[in-house]
Amino acid sequence: MAQSIFQGRRIAERIHGIMPQEQLIERISPRSPDTAPLPKRFPAGAACDSAAGRRGFMQQHYDIDAEMLDGANGLPTAESLQGNIENFIGYAHIPVGVIGPLRINGLYANGDYMVPLATTEGAMVASYHRGTSVISRAGGTSVMCLTESVSRAPCFAFQSLAECALFTDWVMQQAENFQTLIAQKTSHGELIDIKISCCGNLVYLIFEYTTGDAAGQNIVTVATENVCRHIVANSPVKPQQWYLEGNLSGDKKASMLSFMGARGKKVIASAVVPATLVKRYLHTTPEAMSEYCRVSALGGVQSGSIGVHGHYANALAGLFIACGQDVACVSEAAVGITQMTVNSDGDLAVSVTLPNLTVGTLGGGTHLPVAQACLKMLNCAGSGKARAFAEICAATILAGEISIIAALAAGQFAAAHARYRHRKPEE
Repeated sequence: MAQSIFQGRRIAERIHGIMPQEQLIERISPRSPDTAPLPKRFPAGAACDSAAGRRGFMQQHYDIDAEMLDGANGLPTAESLQGNIENFIGYAHIPVGVIGPLRINGLYANGDYMVPLATTEGAMVASYHRGTSVISRAGGTSVMCLTESVSRAPCFAFQSLAECALFTDWVMQQAENFQTLIAQKTSHGELIDIKISCCGNLVYLIFEYTTGDAAGQNIVTVATENVCRHIVANSPVKPQQWYLEGNLSGDKKASMLSFMGARGKKVIASAVVPATLVKRYLHTTPEAMSEYCRVSALGGVQSGSIGVHGHYANALAGLFIACGQDVACVSEAAVGITQMTVNSDGDLAVSVTLPNLTVGTLGGGTHLPVAQACLKMLNCAGSGKARAFAEICAATILAGEISIIAALAAGQFAAAHARYRHRKPEE
């Protein structure tokens, strides 16, 4: 998950451009409920027959119109789905729950948020809801969206290594001209780097872009193809074959390349939870949670997992479905590291690091009615909101990590599932 010095400079320039350093530090620091009272907590409960009352609660206390999430409302017209699906026949209805308020002290997301999660897994929403309560009572989570890039990696095949070398030399000389070709196809995509990887008689070019508030997979595909056609037409060394994607971008799969670099948005979220809150609301201790985190890290290493954490995919799948994201990107986004230690005060210090959050607030399914309602709930609908949405994703993941690790450390994991996944007998 390292960045180059040059990329680090771009990050620093962007962050310092937001506001002066002193204000930035204050912005991402915890805000105690004693001095900044929390909004009224969303009423928890497993009963599903009180959904209308909960929607009314959100309207009354949070000024959020949740009626679009009523099962009888919010279905997009078939005409509006053009470009989102082929061979359309109907809808798959996934229930949406809400957690919060979740206090987030981020560079871009800053406030108390009600977070929608779409799922059919009992106990999941309840667990995340518990995590948000503990984080918020502790003053909230500090979050920073650092790097962002989306890649496409075309591959060119040649007859000999000598041809590969000549081609690589020519590409490096031409690279500065590629942005003009990209601008012919997109106003959102900007080329920020090209990396070269040679393997035998193959040359892979990894094009890295920023894509504004769009997740960007389609943007980089169209833009890269335009560059590739220019390369093939003008290169003094003609490839025998070329492919728009050589499977070196990490697109929609967990990969060490993305983990060690960044694909999408890299976000870090952290919090310090006082031992008193851990004991009262999580029924365990910082020491027990830290020890479980250590044990689970060793288990993750033995399993060969890329990154080590509890269940990032739960939060991401829930948010992606609710907010119109490309759900297949959970495969790469649900990679990262959870850390838990006991600090010098005896409190729990916890963080999550996610290098591959491929999310957006424009394009894809974000225009559909339910997605728009959920994004508006997060104040993340439209342009200028993608980084804030990425920070909310990381903060939500942090809440889930705290809750599930506490349940496992306290020996309550199975009991919680038995309680919340209980179904009434069929009539």
